[in-house]
Amino acid sequence: MKTLFIVRHAKSSWDNPTLSDFERPLNERGKRDAPRMARRLKEKDITIDLMLSSPAKRAMSTCKRIAEVLMYPSEKIRLDDKLYHASEDKMLDIVHGLKDQHNNVMIFGHNPGLTDFVNSLVDGHIINIPTCGVVACNFTVSSWKDIDWGNGKMVFYDYPKSKAD
Repeated sequence: MKTLFIVRHAKSSWDNPTLSDFERPLNERGKRDAPRMARRLKEKDITIDLMLSSPAKRAMSTCKRIAEVLMYPSEKIRLDDKLYHASEDKMLDIVHGLKDQHNNVMIFGHNPGLTDFVNSLVDGHIINIPTCGVVACNFTVSSWKDIDWGNGKMVFYDYPKSKAD
């Protein structure tokens, strides 16, 4: 069994128009939402073997804030340039490249690719994964290479405004 946690970066700031898209930081809401979502994951007794993030500032910041609450060592976070605005096909390639020793992997990235990726993996339809939204998918496979379109099962879908903490 493999479990993939797909996380969209938290809300980013547009306050500085001179910053590139890649360099945009989290805004105040994003800084609050990431640990809030991490606490929800912690309540579910989620353990993560690998955190993989887009190197964009807002994705990395989201990943680090969630890692801290889940007590995942920040030095073990892996960055992958290919996750920055990746298409669903590119994300599947990244998943296929994961080491099978990891059973629970959390990926941090960007829309629209993340929403498209989830909708292709599982039998369901999410219109839009909101900022800091988390989708957990199970796969009854022993190797990440065996994951394919439509063979996942959505375990849960949560996002900051889905309920009050």
